[in-house]
Amino acid sequence: MSTQFKVPLKNPKPDFEEFEKVIKGEKEAEKVHFVELFADPEIMTSIIENFWGEKAVSFSNLAEEAKSWSPEIKKDFLRQTINWWHRMGYDYVALGGPVVSGLYFPSTFRQGKDTASLSRGERTWVEEGKGVITSWQDFQEYPWPNLDKIDYSSYEFAAKNLPEGMKIMTCPHMGVLEICSEVLLGFEGMSYLLYDEPDLVEAVFNKVGGIIYDFYKNVAEIDGVGGFFQGDDMGFTTSTTFSPQILRKLVLPWHKKIAALAHQYGKMYWLHCCGNVLTLMEDFIEDVKIDAFHSFQDAIIPVGEFKKRYGDRIATFGGVDMDKLCRLDERSLREYVRNILDECMPDRYALGSGNSVANYVPVKNYLIMLDEGLKWKNF
Repeated sequence: MSTQFKVPLKNPKPDFEEFEKVIKGEKEAEKVHFVELFADPEIMTSIIENFWGEKAVSFSNLAEEAKSWSPEIKKDFLRQTINWWHRMGYDYVALGGPVVSGLYFPSTFRQGKDTASLSRGERTWVEEGKGVITSWQDFQEYPWPNLDKIDYSSYEFAAKNLPEGMKIMTCPHMGVLEICSEVLLGFEGMSYLLYDEPDLVEAVFNKVGGIIYDFYKNVAEIDGVGGFFQGDDMGFTTSTTFSPQILRKLVLPWHKKIAALAHQYGKMYWLHCCGNVLTLMEDFIEDVKIDAFHSFQDAIIPVGEFKKRYGDRIATFGGVDMDKLCRLDERSLREYVRNILDECMPDRYALGSGNSVANYVPVKNYLIMLDEGLKWKNF
């Protein structure tokens, strides 16, 4: 690559406490803070091996492979993960998913060829049709996660090995709606069951919500955890996936409980939610009481417009549209990112992608985005 980037950083200076004050509107940012829900393993591996010249702990087929890891390999993986977020300039380590949390919801998934530039071979897709729970018998026989057997040592180890100034933002799994509608019931299956067996649907949501809540309750007691960064996609380009009334009944109460739990322990609650969910934004702010909102598409609402509407009440995260992050040439991308920073900085904003650093995002473009953050107004 001919372009010279400032990232990965040689001398990172994370400051989660200052970042938290910026998020809460208690002070203006003194630098551009970065934020992501996650980066795909292929992106992380590419940077570790091509920029750092180090051998990455294997990320291939991570969920299955991790089951056979020795304690030392798992510690190496956690050290590498912490180091990656540190050197890329973040104030926190995003730590979650079934590999770290041990919180699995077994299901069936569809698979297809992964055509990304950093391909993992096959890509897994959610089951859109009938799920693994279609009846009360399925509900009773489903192998629900046993929280008594969950190992929290990954979080405890990470908390003890954080660089000065960093905290952990954790998300154990997909969100309540995603697990229920995509993993367990299937999107079509849930749609039918809402009318045929509404009590069953509600029981599934309460079971999943309770499991996630109890998991967070245990994690919240770890000092190094700064908060919860929960993803739960509730919409598509033009609307919410289910009616706002259904989401208010089945989904939002669980987010409200988990947000209240975070605040009870003096921690933050950030919500990542894809799709056009503007009809729920007042619910997120006033009822759920999120501290920050993440996930944007320019086709729905550009991040600058969102910041104008809601930026004095909650923090605004990310907003670099995924299509533009993937397709724009360097000059255009740099201009686009600078315009976002001009619109959103310095109050209650952090720079990042509109969704996540997926393995189809060119690594160079991801680095350009961060590079512009480091250069903005000589911060």
